[in-house]
Amino acid sequence: MGVETDRRSVLTGLGALGVMGCSQQAASDVAPQERPAGPAVIVPREAIDFSALEERGGGRLGFAAMDMANGRNLAWRSDERFVYCSTFKMYLAAATLLRIQAGEERLDRAIPITSADMINHAPATGPAVGSTLTIEQLMKGTVELSDNPAANILIRELGGVDALRSFYRGIGDDSTRVDRLEPEMNRQDGDKDTIKPARSLGNIIRLLVSPATPLTEPSKALLMRWLIDTPTGQGRLKAGVPTGWTVAHKTGTGGYGPTNDIGVLYPPGGGAIVVAAYYHATPASSAAANDAVIAEATRLALAALGHGAAA
Repeated sequence: MGVETDRRSVLTGLGALGVMGCSQQAASDVAPQERPAGPAVIVPREAIDFSALEERGGGRLGFAAMDMANGRNLAWRSDERFVYCSTFKMYLAAATLLRIQAGEERLDRAIPITSADMINHAPATGPAVGSTLTIEQLMKGTVELSDNPAANILIRELGGVDALRSFYRGIGDDSTRVDRLEPEMNRQDGDKDTIKPARSLGNIIRLLVSPATPLTEPSKALLMRWLIDTPTGQGRLKAGVPTGWTVAHKTGTGGYGPTNDIGVLYPPGGGAIVVAAYYHATPASSAAANDAVIAEATRLALAALGHGAAA
């Protein structure tokens, strides 16, 4: 199956994917309605050792992965907190899509873009100052290009950080912190604007893989298309998968070291593998070296799950 064919099958066939089993950890991180009917299939959580990778890179890595075909769940520092940076933009788009489904928002509603909205990294909104962008265009710019003003505008239109926090609670996430807007939210300050990799794994399953997702098929198709088409993070999850795989993902980066990537990996003709990777590197580490840590962790995890050989 080619990449383009696989992309189409991803967009149309996600509803057929289910949680085949829940690990001991995932049983607490995946909402009850996502679990299969009948006796629960409990697969013990498997610790994957990334200590050598951390020592080589000089940072702290949080990682969680689940192979949805058999429920195998790998984890390293998965219950520790990490600044999520722009990975939250995938969840922000999902929250906006839920409002559209409820009739509280419209894809085609035009929002004025002003110079007062502008902050660093505005590839979609910058050229639109003085005109308008639709809610759909703002979501696309937020997810595909990680546009910061677009994210702040969507949070504002959603109802502020309290509304975004309520979205997380509504999908069963009772631990992720939502405290600030872009760009302040990227700055490390205790537990502010942090997430646990295990919790992020559960959120991704809830929204993109579980048959019990609150997203309709059209909403999920839009979000998946943006996650697949994003050009960001070519050296992270995408660099860690074998040729021919499809990666639907959202990156997040902080200027002082945080390097993150989360999403769903699809082997040709195979089931989904959900991954949440959060790496807090040292400020002295290069962006390429930080990306390489995510890629190597992905390769090692896939090898442990029986998908290719570790590099």
